[in-house]
Amino acid sequence: MFIVMGNSTGITNQTAPMDGRVPHDEFESFYRDHLLPAVRLAHVMTGSNALAEDLVHDAFLKLRPRYDTVREPGPYFRAMVVNECRMWARRHEVESRHAGGMDERLELPPEHDDAWAHLLTLPPRRRAVLFLRFYEDLSTNDIAEALGCRPTTVRSLLRRGLASMREVMPDVH
Repeated sequence: MFIVMGNSTGITNQTAPMDGRVPHDEFESFYRDHLLPAVRLAHVMTGSNALAEDLVHDAFLKLRPRYDTVREPGPYFRAMVVNECRMWARRHEVESRHAGGMDERLELPPEHDDAWAHLLTLPPRRRAVLFLRFYEDLSTNDIAEALGCRPTTVRSLLRRGLASMREVMPDVH
């Protein structure tokens, strides 16, 4: 037996099983398709691959119960990952302030090259914009939606991020 699901918050008018479960194969396919890009995005925002994997899996767990009701699960999930990273950054900042100078953070060597190392030094929003634009090939509007800001803000962050990269790497265009 099926029911029709829908409301004005990005919910679709599609049929779903009466028990509210999404077919396992559909979510599994979504998971496989979106896991690596989401981990890359979270890694760029946090600087840690292990943390990125944890945050992405937390986002998947939060998405699973409502997956069948989301109109566009890809952009919705990307926004969830960005929000998980932001929440982690806020918690980390508060914890760092209260730790009294005890920095237990591991310093890892750059994983790729000089560009990657410099990218990790940028503020999180600039880092996310550059990553979403050049690694995920998203449009300005899609990036704005993922970050919860205006397209003009995205263009400004992109311009500033590229300028910062050019200071260290003059051959970046």
